[in-house]
Amino acid sequence: MNTLDNIEVDITVELGAATMPIHHLLRMGRGAVIELDAMENDPLKIYANNTLVARGEVSVEEGHLRVLISQKAFKRG
Repeated sequence: MNTLDNIEVDITVELGAATMPIHHLLRMGRGAVIELDAMENDPLKIYANNTLVARGEVSVEEGHLRVLISQKAFKRG
């Protein structure tokens, strides 16, 4: 198992997404709000190296934000 200890994986958690022209983004200031395409109870998307691997939900415990995995999304070959 020691060889697995040295493998790095980039984990990304997506709350939602939005599409907008770059000039709108550049005009945004502090406190600006970007509306996402997800509702508050929609599952988060969890990616490993840009591949969707699971869905989850946000949890706050002892002041720390956590992601709880609720469903694996592995494709079987």
